Amino acid sequence: MTRRRWTFEPGHTGAEFVARHMMVTFVRGQLKNIQGFVEVDPDDLDHTRIQATIDATQVYTGQPERDAHLRSADFFDVENHPTWTFTGGRVQQVSATEFEVTGELTIRGVTRLATFHTTYLGQWDTPWWEGGRDLGRRRRAGFVARTRINRHEFGVSWNDSVDRGGVVVADTVDVTVDVEGVLDPVET
Repeated sequence: MTRRRWTFEPGHTGAEFVARHMMVTFVRGQLKNIQGFVEVDPDDLDHTRIQATIDATQVYTGQPERDAHLRSADFFDVENHPTWTFTGGRVQQVSATEFEVTGELTIRGVTRLATFHTTYLGQWDTPWWEGGRDLGRRRRAGFVARTRINRHEFGVSWNDSVDRGGVVVADTVDVTVDVEGVLDPVET
């Protein structure tokens, strides 16, 4: 089989993070404007290449003051580190639709290995419009990838304490990335 490149459709690709807040609830944040691609030969997963860049400056939690705090040096420090990246390609197939994808995740300029538990959601031929023109059909594929990170490993260590030994923000953060990839018209 031939290697295929799936380019992320930024309008339909996004990331969400979830962290425990004040020991009693969870706060969710969204990140859009994800650029990237997956190059894969389904018969040769050993040569898979994945690159993704996430715009951290547009973090959204639904609360403007919290969003500003997350963009500050206390958390994401977007003035100095406006993007997060993932580069990888070590893929282990677990089942027909489940994969473990390992690569280098960089947040705040700190790079660590991360493994995303990834589910392949299927493919579909869909209409493709650009500039108000119907350019025919293009194949799309969907994936959802999940991981849990310790934010301190990436230098995201701001916190404050609450009564009975609690903290404002938990150490672990769950990250989910939903990807809609569009098959490039030329195979590599």
